[in-house]
Amino acid sequence: MKINKIRMNKKIITPLSMFLILSIFLTLSSCSNTAKKTDTSTTPSTSKKEAKKTVYASDVTPFFNDWKLILGDGSNAGFANNFENKNFFYTANDGKSNWVVYKAPNAGNTHGTSNNTRTELAQVKKWYPETADDKLTATLKVMNVSTTGDARVAASYAVVIGQIHSADKHENEPLKIFYKKFPGHTKGSVFWHYEINTAGDDNSGRWDYSSAVWGDDFSVVGTDANAYPEEPKDGIALGEEFSYEIVVKDGIMSLKFASEGHETKTFTKNLIVSEYTTTADIPEQTQKLFVPIGQDGVERANAYTGEGCFFKLGCYNQTNGKSPDVNKHWCSGAETHGGDIQKQYADGNYAEVWFKTARIYVSDASVSNEGYFTKND
Repeated sequence: MKINKIRMNKKIITPLSMFLILSIFLTLSSCSNTAKKTDTSTTPSTSKKEAKKTVYASDVTPFFNDWKLILGDGSNAGFANNFENKNFFYTANDGKSNWVVYKAPNAGNTHGTSNNTRTELAQVKKWYPETADDKLTATLKVMNVSTTGDARVAASYAVVIGQIHSADKHENEPLKIFYKKFPGHTKGSVFWHYEINTAGDDNSGRWDYSSAVWGDDFSVVGTDANAYPEEPKDGIALGEEFSYEIVVKDGIMSLKFASEGHETKTFTKNLIVSEYTTTADIPEQTQKLFVPIGQDGVERANAYTGEGCFFKLGCYNQTNGKSPDVNKHWCSGAETHGGDIQKQYADGNYAEVWFKTARIYVSDASVSNEGYFTKND
């Protein structure tokens, strides 16, 4: 009897124990779930997360207090700190680095008296070559040049990526750095120009002298509107990184160009003593290129002495829609879609330049360049 009692009790106790264990488990599980919900509620939902921070050009190249920015629609954006414009001026990342993008269509509103659009910085101070100790450096890659233009026109398919500009008198340019690539070519050319500071009051006879860095100079053009010269063997491809350095000290301009896989090139040019003071001094390149269209001037003996000069940097598109009949070296006859910027961008009729680094060194002798902006706004 005792044994049977024990068995009977065992049958009664076992389900009760199971019930109690299950109750405890459910209670603990409920507490655990409550704790998880409480922890989750402290984490912001995706919709409440902070929006991705905009990377501005001034975060990549923090030197915009030294410049004013002109955009590809002709407007003056002023100092470009914490500024972007998705049509012309913004940042991009190529998977390795942040870059500042400067973009300009073949046609649109232009700045000043130029026929060409630009998204470009202009230095807010000017300096005088004879007392200068000023420097500009940049690392960049050209991402696009116009897909249309007349191949016989030297400015077609080209963009200016750096300049020295005069703020006074004729407002000529002792330096323009170009990149140019013909359609169908893999590699393009980098070259630089010196423009004479024309003697006298008539500046219509001014001309440029072009020096090749990698590839060809400005004078190499096509034999027909759609016939291109041979591709340069030592040229620079779109998207290929290179750098330039401009130093002006005590009247001498020194240039340095470098790119991995290419020979580093250096040049010097005296900005205060001219080598082009007589017609006999006009070089052969100019005799062939500019003299036939009436640009046959000579330079004043002291060149750019006494004239305030300043740096420019960015994307100054050299391709435009004007007829080559106006000027066979500077008027490209390219597609412009009547000035519709988005249509130009859609089919490659624009220039685009990316800058990874850029620095400016301004001497204590520099003075305000506000007069230039007042005249040209």
